[in-house]
Amino acid sequence: MDELESGYRRFRDTTWPAQRARFESLAAQGQHPHTLVVACSDSRSDPAMVFDVAPGELFVVRNVANLVPPYEPDAHRHGVSAALEFGVRVLEVERLVVMGHGQCGGIHALLAGVPHNCKDFVGNWMAMAAPAVAEAAASHAPEDVDMAAEMAVVRLSIDNLRTFPWIAEREAAGKLKLVGMHFAIATGVLTQMDSEGVFRPVA
Repeated sequence: MDELESGYRRFRDTTWPAQRARFESLAAQGQHPHTLVVACSDSRSDPAMVFDVAPGELFVVRNVANLVPPYEPDAHRHGVSAALEFGVRVLEVERLVVMGHGQCGGIHALLAGVPHNCKDFVGNWMAMAAPAVAEAAASHAPEDVDMAAEMAVVRLSIDNLRTFPWIAEREAAGKLKLVGMHFAIATGVLTQMDSEGVFRPVA
């Protein structure tokens, strides 16, 4: 806790005074983020840092391997889908970004095997990405498989987003843009998926 408390004190001493007016405005007027980001829970890949944004600009959903499940409205618990519904239907974000990243542990679990002590939830969660990862592994050289699989999962999540009727409707009406991205931890390079599914560096 010492590190966390020290960080909080730095926040109160420096960040809070500089951002006080913004926080007060956000408290009084509510949040109006322009972008919803689905990102991985990995501690090395922070969307707010990568995009260098202020509080209130991003509505962020994080999970293992930045996966979006298909639209399945039933009585089960759907944390990602609930966040998508709130961000798209209530906050009415203008864009929805799926941001994968390099050296993803969830992708590695599919390629190398799920750790024996992570089979209660991780294995079943990652199973939805297994076909996409297997296809990437079969069609790329060994040294390229990890990145190819990470990008394949971003494509899968984008495809799954379009199974949500209220996302597909807003995209068709030009009210919502879906964007696939990949952040390379080792180099700091961000790439964006084009209409053909190819990832190209952001200029």
